[in-house]
This record gives sequence, structure tokens and C-alpha cells, in this order.
Amino acid sequence: MKKIMINMGLLLGVISILISVVNYTLGDNIFQPHWSLQLLGFIISIVVIVYGMKQYKESNQGFLKLGEAIKIGLGISVISGLLGVVYFIIFTNFIEPTFFEQYIDFQREAAIEGNPDLSVEQIDAGLKMSKPFMNAGFFAAIQIILALFFGFIISLISGLVLKRENPAA
Repeated sequence: MKKIMINMGLLLGVISILISVVNYTLGDNIFQPHWSLQLLGFIISIVVIVYGMKQYKESNQGFLKLGEAIKIGLGISVISGLLGVVYFIIFTNFIEPTFFEQYIDFQREAAIEGNPDLSVEQIDAGLKMSKPFMNAGFFAAIQIILALFFGFIISLISGLVLKRENPAA
């Protein structure tokens, strides 16, 4: 089980990083990727997690418990998420060191577009409140939490579909 989680987690992490690199190199908005890239990433997550479960099921004489499915999916997700965090730290420190300043500018523009009634002072006050959260640690924690959340949902649904209890156990 560990080998499958590590291999599939690394695969999912590398694919996710490649999608991020494509998004960045195409000059698309790195703060709000195109919906198609987000959908592609989600579909790939489903495929990799389900494939990991099927690999385990095949190696376990065709049996898979729901708990095992969830453990496999969460394992894959956390490894992928950790790899994504490493990439994000490298990205924000070396590739795009002004990432957080650009993100604040992006938030300012979104606030102006979304709330034209707000004054500049109100927008700046809101941005000032969010500034303590503009760091790699906070973003890393959010990335891991989201990876676990979506990994759990995918694992639960897939596990319910793929489960097959061993009647002899």
C-alpha cells in the first residue's frame, strides 16, 4: 500500500506541477487559472487516485475495503500536496519572488471590479487585514488542507464504487 501511495502521489504531484508550469509559461493568470486547467487537474486527480486503488485491489486478490481506499486516496493526496508545497516554495522564492506583491495587486483589482462602491481606503483596509496571511506557510497549509479535502471526497466516492470485502476475512 505504501509503495502505491508514494508512486501515485509522486506522479500526481509532478503532473500538478507541470500543469502549474504550463499555466505560468502561457502567461495566463497565475492567481486564477483558466477553468479548463482546473478541470484537467481535478480529472487527473480522480484518475490517479482511482488507478492507485485499482492497483492495490489487484495486488490484494481483488479485495478492497472502504477504509483502505480512503487511506490510499489520502496518502496519494498528501504526498502530491507536499510535492506541490515544495514547488510553491521554490516558485515564490526563486522563479517569481514578487508573487505575494502581485497577488495583493490582483486582489486590489478584483475588489475594485467586484465592489465599485468601496472607497480606496476601504479596499486598502481589507487588503491590510489579509496581509498577515500572504506568506508561503499559510499558502502551504491551505494547499495541504485542500489536497486532503478533495482527496477524501474522491477516495470516499471511488472507494464506495470499488470496494469488495473478502468474505473469508
